[in-house]
Amino acid sequence: MKASSKARYSLHLIIDIAQRQDAGPVPLREVALRQGLSLKYLEQLAKSLTRAGYLKSVRGAQGGYLLMRPATDVTAGDIIRAAEGDFLTLACIEASAEACPRQTSCGISRFWLGLRTAIESYVDNITIAELTTENEQRAPDGPDEAQPQAKAPSPLPQT
Repeated sequence: MKASSKARYSLHLIIDIAQRQDAGPVPLREVALRQGLSLKYLEQLAKSLTRAGYLKSVRGAQGGYLLMRPATDVTAGDIIRAAEGDFLTLACIEASAEACPRQTSCGISRFWLGLRTAIESYVDNITIAELTTENEQRAPDGPDEAQPQAKAPSPLPQT
């Protein structure tokens, strides 16, 4: 399975804002420079995250974006769903009218449902605050700012 660029970069965007919003609204043009992403693409992602209630736009010369809720109250799953929709949508595990006719008799549908449940459980238990902390420990703003830091235990798998 592949994570889409929308999901990945929505997480990068929200983490970047979470790291810097204490100084005020975070302009997307600065995020674009730090993340090496197109400003137009970030504008699309920010629009989706604003509509979903995770970001707030502040207009004006000192404008930019802020989180609508504390980073401790938003999960990676929330952001991925806002960017992409539900996880692992397959006819064989949906309760919709287009559900697979073999849904109740097929052993494979239980596998897909279990996989979706495992993914949702994982992403719904990692907060943006945790990802922000992990990102701060691994990726300083620039090469001159790299300083060794004490590493707190991470809920993320070690790479």
